[in-house]
Amino acid sequence: MAGKQKKALTYTLPEEFHVFGFSRDLLAWYDGQKRDLPWRINRDPYRIWVSEIMLQQTRVETVKPYYQNFMEKFPTVEALADAPEEEVLKAWEGLGYYSRARNLQSAAREVKTRYGGVVPDKPDEIATLKGIGPYTAGAILSIAYEKPEPAVDGNVMRVFSRLLLMTDDIAKPATRIKVEHLVRQVIPEGRAGDFNQALMELGALVCVPRTPQCLTCPVFDYCLARREGVQEELPVKGKAKPPRPVNLQVAVVRRGDRVLMNRRPEQGLLAGMWQFPMVETDADTPSVKQQTLLDGLSSRFGQDAEVLEPLMEVQHTFSHLHWNMEVWLCDWIDGGELPSDARFVTLEEISSLALPVAHQKIVEKLKSDR
Repeated sequence: MAGKQKKALTYTLPEEFHVFGFSRDLLAWYDGQKRDLPWRINRDPYRIWVSEIMLQQTRVETVKPYYQNFMEKFPTVEALADAPEEEVLKAWEGLGYYSRARNLQSAAREVKTRYGGVVPDKPDEIATLKGIGPYTAGAILSIAYEKPEPAVDGNVMRVFSRLLLMTDDIAKPATRIKVEHLVRQVIPEGRAGDFNQALMELGALVCVPRTPQCLTCPVFDYCLARREGVQEELPVKGKAKPPRPVNLQVAVVRRGDRVLMNRRPEQGLLAGMWQFPMVETDADTPSVKQQTLLDGLSSRFGQDAEVLEPLMEVQHTFSHLHWNMEVWLCDWIDGGELPSDARFVTLEEISSLALPVAHQKIVEKLKSDR
């Protein structure tokens, strides 16, 4: 017997929601108020792609200078595909979430080999590229190619939760799918890209998280949450787990005018980036912390050192981890040949390496103390 076929999910807009009027008023506002952003100068799918990857979990004002610099260094798909990974990571340094940069370059190489350097314009093709999820695919397809595809990010989820008085938890994947279905029904023919950007712009500038600016909203008349006076209670979002604390001891091992650095593994958090050697320990006493650090230097790198003094403390929070870093200034005593993923470098040479933000702070401290 053949297995039961799953019924396709269907979601419909409320009868009182005026689709044409909403789209018309939103686009009229966007045409007059849209921000002048560097990725909006044309419809080049590569430029749009890079901007969307950078904007994931990062504010627009933060992204602007990084984007300009990145596009100067890698102006085309081919330029990015052919660049050394180290250069790409260095250009990304400070933006965080470095897997985005690696996935972007990996996908650029695939676009170069499979599609002749042209970003594909078909949903089933673009969705196979590394690092491109439903939102990014929808943004590229609609903005660059005017395909009527939804691009649902956090801003759009918030706007539609209020607009349609939705109490679904926006942290759940099923809610994103539901919103995609609803947005698809509202996209106007011929202006898919502008419409999606207008929704994002509305969420970024007017329909903001805590205090929505309802009195200046161009689609005030269509908002069901505003009619009920519950706009500030929406959207509903389940609480994420707090980041797990990790206690780290970090060694700045000086050998003449050089310091010891090592490269992180090619997989996992901050993959392939350079850092000062560090070990995890929950020890309480300074002597035990120091000995654990020295033991780590000996076993991992074959280097003997002595701890001179504490240098600084650094705190850094990721989405799932919180680093508590105690940094110790150390003097090199003796050691054999370093493993291939470690080297002694000058502070000037460090500037060419891609470092996590937390370790950039250590470099800044060392330079200021010289």
